[in-house]
Amino acid sequence: MMHIHRLLLEGKYPNCARIARHLEVSSKTIQRDIDHMRDQLGLPIEYDSSRYGYYYTQPVTAFPTMPATEGELLALFVAQRALEQYRGTPFEAPLTSAFAKLTEAMQTAVTVDLGSLSEVLSFHHRGAAITEMETFQAVTKALMESRELEFSYQKLRQTQAENRRIQPYHLASIDGQWYLFAHDLDRNDIRTFVLGRIRQIIRTGKKFSKPENFSLADWLMGSFGVFKGKGDYAVRIEFDPYAAQLVGERIWHASQKTSLLEDGGLELQLQLDSLEEVERWILSWGGHAKVTAPPALKKRVQTALREMNDLYAASPPWLSELHEAAQAQQPDRLLQLVLSSSRRVDHPGQMRFPFPSRSALLRP
Repeated sequence: MMHIHRLLLEGKYPNCARIARHLEVSSKTIQRDIDHMRDQLGLPIEYDSSRYGYYYTQPVTAFPTMPATEGELLALFVAQRALEQYRGTPFEAPLTSAFAKLTEAMQTAVTVDLGSLSEVLSFHHRGAAITEMETFQAVTKALMESRELEFSYQKLRQTQAENRRIQPYHLASIDGQWYLFAHDLDRNDIRTFVLGRIRQIIRTGKKFSKPENFSLADWLMGSFGVFKGKGDYAVRIEFDPYAAQLVGERIWHASQKTSLLEDGGLELQLQLDSLEEVERWILSWGGHAKVTAPPALKKRVQTALREMNDLYAASPPWLSELHEAAQAQQPDRLLQLVLSSSRRVDHPGQMRFPFPSRSALLRP
């Protein structure tokens, strides 16, 4: 409603369809909000058929304060608790100020015991994103004003930052991390940027028109997280009875379908356009999850498990004996160990290496 109010004050004659696309809600929701603003809050809103939009028929100086019910206040309190992940970050001060202003605008008496709520309700977060307030404000301003932005950005696995020129479309907090979705002018494609990797805002450029049909929900439809791919994968994962209840209690993706297995486990089906993020998620379940499709995902998980096994596996005893014999310059003992080994060359953890002849080994 505050967004609608701002458009009306600016004389932009908004209509339900345009507002709904921008806020990613239905037109009926916007119509209900406008009806509430006019009928319940007493704002002078009328529809101009010649301009195809709404307008204020009288000057409006401020948005009316709204009475809050106990349930609404409880919801506000829960939201404030959820934002505690930003305690100790540059966001703490402006968030505290914002909530103070919201509570001051409420007309009705507070009937909820916030002190008691604090003792029984809390949120716990791990790995809060590290973002500079100046960067956040500059990006947000460019988004609100629809202005091009140039900044220095250091990609993952790169040692040096590079300049990027973008048209910002959307800023979203996903799993505690801030992501900027923007049109990259040099690459002529929509790219995803982690806000914390922006090293320096260089300049704000000219205004641009954001595509009206851009929707973050549509853009990430096939993503398991935030990164969009170009593939089309029908993913199937089987979870054992232990993990079945945990998986079944949550919605992991809009495309998900679940079915119970005979042993009490659960099969999860997803339709994705990339495999990187779902691979990491599957590995987090350890031995409780098994990929059955597609083969490409199964191979990725198998490769990751082999690499982890190599990383944590201790050196086999026979390899230690070989090393000791080589260090002591005992060619006879070294050859004896090699010839007596019954291990296959392709056994996991072994190395493939050529051996010279016995005479070469014994040669001084």
